[in-house]
Amino acid sequence: MKARVCESFYSVQGEGRFVGVPSIFLRMFGCNFKCQGFGMPRGELATDFDQIAKDHQANPGKYNTLKDLPLVHRGCDSYASWDPRFKKFTTDYQIDDLVDELLSKTPEGKWTCSNGQDVHLVITGGEPLLGWQRMYLELFEHPRMEDLKNVTFETNTTQELRDDFKDYISTKARFHTTWSCSPKLSVSGELWSDAIKPEIANSYYTVPNTHLYLKFVVADEVDVDEVEKAVAEYRDAKVECPVYCMAVGGCYEEYQENAKTVATLAMGRGWRYTPRLHVDIFGNSWGT
Repeated sequence: MKARVCESFYSVQGEGRFVGVPSIFLRMFGCNFKCQGFGMPRGELATDFDQIAKDHQANPGKYNTLKDLPLVHRGCDSYASWDPRFKKFTTDYQIDDLVDELLSKTPEGKWTCSNGQDVHLVITGGEPLLGWQRMYLELFEHPRMEDLKNVTFETNTTQELRDDFKDYISTKARFHTTWSCSPKLSVSGELWSDAIKPEIANSYYTVPNTHLYLKFVVADEVDVDEVEKAVAEYRDAKVECPVYCMAVGGCYEEYQENAKTVATLAMGRGWRYTPRLHVDIFGNSWGT
């Protein structure tokens, strides 16, 4: 089975439970959301990526690689990971080739370094649980993945787990799995009924030998009130887990402007604040 990959890169985990941990990021192609509301006045949707797509179609030679694509400060900042108009910038890998690609980016060509420290694998998107679960079984069983110790799925928590995938993660996996669950609030432009799925979160939460936390992108107190409502729904579904708030910010300046406000609001509810460490270090760019 082939894997359609938007990009893979080596960086530090910038968000959530493992902030600062050296990680290989595998960004899969495809998503069920567009998140056009980020960075926009409430009720309005960004069209920046649409303009880039039209420019790309009108000038086919203008953008030759993913890193040539402009960054956007409104809407989804990883738009090329789901919009079919940008499939040109994806790569279809056979599993052997994908493993070679991932390991070539680690410091020593393996998941566990000679000093005993391990490199994490972070599978993101797009939405990484949309259509790729069977492929992951092949990937994780590859002989050169044997020393992998930690895998994080960065998910919007709307996709049901396949029975064979759930069984593998709970009983056969040699690594520890973390579900980094980022349900989308109204600030994203997505509908509550489509984005907040407590029963799906519970199906992740109850997989043995895994860890789950909730991570919400927040701009202001309106969003924090929504977080409180969402967390209550997840708790009613028996999902008792850490809650993180992260400042919205499609660019470094916007993120910095919002960070103090969001941290203060999170602290006022007893929730955790997570930075965007990669934005602090590298700015907002592809491959970081």
